[in-house]
Amino acid sequence: MFTRRKYLISSISTLLTAMSSTPCLIWAVDLPARRSSTIIENWKRYLPTKFDQIEVEPRFTPDKLRLEEMLSALEYDVLLNQGTEMPFSSSLNHEYRPGVFLCKLCGLPLFSSNMKYNSGTGWPSFTETIPGHISTKQDFSLVWPRTEYHCAKCGSHQGHVFNDGPMPAGKRWCNNGVALKFLPKAS
Repeated sequence: MFTRRKYLISSISTLLTAMSSTPCLIWAVDLPARRSSTIIENWKRYLPTKFDQIEVEPRFTPDKLRLEEMLSALEYDVLLNQGTEMPFSSSLNHEYRPGVFLCKLCGLPLFSSNMKYNSGTGWPSFTETIPGHISTKQDFSLVWPRTEYHCAKCGSHQGHVFNDGPMPAGKRWCNNGVALKFLPKAS
């Protein structure tokens, strides 16, 4: 199991490694200079045809006992206990096909592929979210405050948002890969 202490040590190690390598200087240019509003406005074009699960309402609370049987221990820990997966462990780090990233529990679209970028941190990262599909709260589990975010429909933990992303938004929505499903857009 990945504890918060291991996460902190891993995060510091990842940060030091990234700071000492040249590619970290070009993270901000991985994403073409686009207006944030254009990215947000066009997210639906990345949906597969006949996809209709885009309503946040009605909200619901997941049945933890049922999910304990359905999810792996890591998925359960991340989605329901605000856990964190190991960096560089998700195949979604390298997923750049057109499509949408959905909440693993309820299927609500959270990000489109045009919102994704390579942050070099080891977790799938995004510059924007689909409006109204994310809720945030302050997290003090590592002493200093961070902004934690959840799926607005089912409340499942997704990750944290940081102010070190590429411009123009300057945000990095750092998501646990096990909290997402990728749905490619049909060609």
